[in-house]
Amino acid sequence: MLAITVGVVVAGLAFPSQPLIAFVSGLILISLFLAFEKGELNDWLGSTWDFTKLIIPLLFLGVMVAGALLGRPGHEAWMPSRWIEMAVGGNSIWANLFASISGAFMYFATLTEVPILQGLLGSGMGKGPALALLLSGPALSLPSMLVINTVLGFKKTATFVSLVVVMSTITGYMFGVFFG
Repeated sequence: MLAITVGVVVAGLAFPSQPLIAFVSGLILISLFLAFEKGELNDWLGSTWDFTKLIIPLLFLGVMVAGALLGRPGHEAWMPSRWIEMAVGGNSIWANLFASISGAFMYFATLTEVPILQGLLGSGMGKGPALALLLSGPALSLPSMLVINTVLGFKKTATFVSLVVVMSTITGYMFGVFFG
């Protein structure tokens, strides 16, 4: 593992403006390391391919749906911009709270957050609510709430969800005040 780390660091220092080279060299070195373990490389590559086949179609579908609903900055799409402006435009506490709650119950892949948020910002979403959505989204989702509830119980789950929503709302509001 030390040799892999050194290889990635050397590649990163040799090509500082091309981080992809260091990343790919790390993948190649890990593959070579796993090749010495019997069957590990095939298992690793098989799992990687299975996850790729599972994630890529969902990623493309999510980006296409977001593009169809939200359009691109300056171009109206299926969802009118005035709806976005009414719900999360500006930087009011209510806009931040709505964005936090929406983010808490949404389940979207990490890779689709940026295109979805770009569409929302282009449709009139404020910067504070955008941050509130980004903070509550990865921390919570309806499936994660259900799992947390089975492990911790209703009271602790409700406390956790409430804290995430309240803290996301406050942080989004403060960000909107200072940088919005």
